[in-house]
Amino acid sequence: MKELEHPSDPDSAPSGVAVFNIQRCSIHDGPGIRTTVFIKGCPLRCDWCHNPESLDGAPEVAITEGKCVSCGACVEACPESDGVRPARGPGWDDETCRRCGACAEACPGEARELIGEPRAVADLVAEIERDRPFFEASGGGVTFSGGEPLCYPSFLTACLKLCREKRLHTAVDTSGFASKKVVSDIARLADVLLYDLKHMDSAAHERRTGVDNGRILDNLRTLSGQGAVIWIRFPLIPGFNDDSENLEAMASFVAALPNPHPIFVLPYHPTGVDKHRRLGRETTAAEFRSPSEDEVDAVVERLRAHGLDVYNGGAM
Repeated sequence: MKELEHPSDPDSAPSGVAVFNIQRCSIHDGPGIRTTVFIKGCPLRCDWCHNPESLDGAPEVAITEGKCVSCGACVEACPESDGVRPARGPGWDDETCRRCGACAEACPGEARELIGEPRAVADLVAEIERDRPFFEASGGGVTFSGGEPLCYPSFLTACLKLCREKRLHTAVDTSGFASKKVVSDIARLADVLLYDLKHMDSAAHERRTGVDNGRILDNLRTLSGQGAVIWIRFPLIPGFNDDSENLEAMASFVAALPNPHPIFVLPYHPTGVDKHRRLGRETTAAEFRSPSEDEVDAVVERLRAHGLDVYNGGAM
């Protein structure tokens, strides 16, 4: 697996891994009303990524420069500052930043935000369990997303086992880019896998995500043969994966899997463009556009023509 920029090892770090968001009352990340836990760290680099704050495995500081009042509080609070403000934003220096969040805490205008906080398993599951009434009323549960939660198999395994003890329904949102052992072990613990299929052509997949799709497709075949409950998710990105050749290849592949699985067509939204800017990263996300409702409906119908169970959006 491609190494993370700042890998986090939960086996040697009792504080756990970095979580950057806990989204409650989600209805697009599995069955029922769900609490989605977003974990930092991902081996892919999708050009259209709408959660770029998930790519790096460690906490990081995002800056909204329009909120900055140039008061200098961030520089004074920074334990590594020499009193000089580097070029990109007040007090910003990628080389010396500890990612401690002192600057964000000191900022009076909330121009700076520390994204990601290490969470221990028991603490995280206890927070999830507060939403049990919503789960029980809707048939929902918790979804572990990212980033790529399979980057941290020990941490994820511990979370899933504790959730199972507490009878909480679990889903794992994954690209499938992990070892066969990891995906198989996690599939045995999770109630459902939300499994992305981005493109069927390996070269096109690697060009836009940084990795080829061989392992992803092979893992999906294996999991299907093992009887895993899988919801296949297809992020629809006009100009990248909406052509007839790719749609036909995907339909044929899914139809040939050992067991049937529903497909959820997810229209791309350019929500990540501004996030990239706040993190000081270059991005090509602005090259992509959202599909129209007619375009999404056309793709859904085309896939259904192959006898597949296809839905518009992230839930049935």
